[in-house]
Amino acid sequence: MNSLKQQTDEQLMVLIQVHNHAAFSELVMRHSDRFYALSYRTLFHQSDAEDIVQESFLKLWDKPAMWQPRRGAQFKTWFYRIIVNACYDFNKKKSSQELSLVDHDYEESAAEDVVDQQLSDVEAALKNLPERQRTALNLCFYEALSNKEAAGIMGIRLKALQSLIMRAKASLKTHLNISEESDHEDR
Repeated sequence: MNSLKQQTDEQLMVLIQVHNHAAFSELVMRHSDRFYALSYRTLFHQSDAEDIVQESFLKLWDKPAMWQPRRGAQFKTWFYRIIVNACYDFNKKKSSQELSLVDHDYEESAAEDVVDQQLSDVEAALKNLPERQRTALNLCFYEALSNKEAAGIMGIRLKALQSLIMRAKASLKTHLNISEESDHEDR
């Protein structure tokens, strides 16, 4: 039998379905960072993102039959969908007031580097995007998934995904141009 490190995610899932702890551990170690990064870029809060990933993996361990290889699903694509849905559910639980809060400490940090300021502007712009637009950008650009894979994860058609990405890019451009103009006016 191959070592667990040499097995595919799908082979590990078959072992997990018979409660193989070592296979589960290998899968968690293999993918935790990837799924944490997606969760963090969706929620913008470290402990919430960690909780989402941990709870999703625990759900997988408790109910491994959720993954059905007969449907031809790759583990990674399937689990991205689990993480995305968990993030959506988490955001639904938060109050709308918490979702709209954006930290604007820009004036207090006048000594920060320009690069830090630009990163803050980009993060603020990303936080202000509608959830589905932010998810589409995360999956396609940060996770480097194909548009087809991202559309499948989000449960939407390819054209809808492309539309979300176009709107997200336009919103980011508008937000960042406004920020740049206000920077120039302040000088």
